[in-house]
Amino acid sequence: MILTPAPFSVSLPPMRLIIKCFILLCLFNALTLPIRAETGMRVYLATDWKAQAEHGGFYQAKARGLYKKAGLNVRIIQGGPTVNVPQLLATKTVDFAMGSSFAALNLVAAGVPAKAIMAGFQKDLQVLITHPRQDIRSIADMKGKPIMIADNTITKFWVWLKAKFGFTDSQIRKYTFNLAPFLVNPQAIQQGYLSSEPYLIEKESGIKPQVFLLADEGYPSYATIIMTQQDWIDQHPDKVQAFVDASIQGWMEYIYGDPSPGNALILKANPDMTQDVIDQAIRVLREHEVLVSGDAARLGIGAMTEARWERFFKTMSKYGVYDANLDWRAAFTKIGAPLLQQHLLIKTIKQLIKA
Repeated sequence: MILTPAPFSVSLPPMRLIIKCFILLCLFNALTLPIRAETGMRVYLATDWKAQAEHGGFYQAKARGLYKKAGLNVRIIQGGPTVNVPQLLATKTVDFAMGSSFAALNLVAAGVPAKAIMAGFQKDLQVLITHPRQDIRSIADMKGKPIMIADNTITKFWVWLKAKFGFTDSQIRKYTFNLAPFLVNPQAIQQGYLSSEPYLIEKESGIKPQVFLLADEGYPSYATIIMTQQDWIDQHPDKVQAFVDASIQGWMEYIYGDPSPGNALILKANPDMTQDVIDQAIRVLREHEVLVSGDAARLGIGAMTEARWERFFKTMSKYGVYDANLDWRAAFTKIGAPLLQQHLLIKTIKQLIKA
């Protein structure tokens, strides 16, 4: 059965458009996630940070019972600055783990038989942030200037920045996820995430920072990637597919429907999170089309392509992050390829965004 969206009138108020889209999402849910009789297999998902809107689709799928309908009893384990999520997956402490393109390739390099099964975000929302200043109008203008970055960034997108813009390690200053050093220094530059630090800086100081998105300059990484071990794929292929399908539905509902069920779980899991931070993050994720741009526009939400993985690997191996002979194709699988006619829903969503 092909789900054909009804035509939308751009003259309708945005809320009515969202309601129509939400109805379509419910239909999609009914088609792709039939209720199953079994109690549900318990599985553990480790996220890459504390509960936040950037993980909202997974919390939405849990709150709305989408995983339960798919025969899964999903427990979400929060990440954080001291949590080594790839290690949790490597030791089989968890069944699914969230990470980046780097995380998946690092596991291959370490000999861990794990693969990425879906890319939640088609864009990595890593940014560099400055105070308003005349001498910096682009990332290229930051060459030679001190930049605060986290330790684990040095072997990740910092490598790409060095390759593309000629940055050097002498520019590195330590970023500890504390905004105070940035706020008190008008010359400061720091890393951040588009849906987080820029809003918090403006909220705390009244300063509207300059924000430079790495993806706009060609940074090729996917984000919010979900990985699992190869034996899980071999032994439970139906459960892996069910997890991907339910997660995709959770993301569609969270970004383009009513996110309140997922938000309730996020706020419960992370007492430091606030509703205003969540609300603006959802707005940023929607505006930047993280779910429905890139490969997803053609192949469906969660999609990954060999061509993009190859581009990412070759970029990083060229500058010594990975051995050029590493089997980069072992880092991902297309088991998470979207089902049915997702592209029709994506087309509808894009119409809503433009309206």
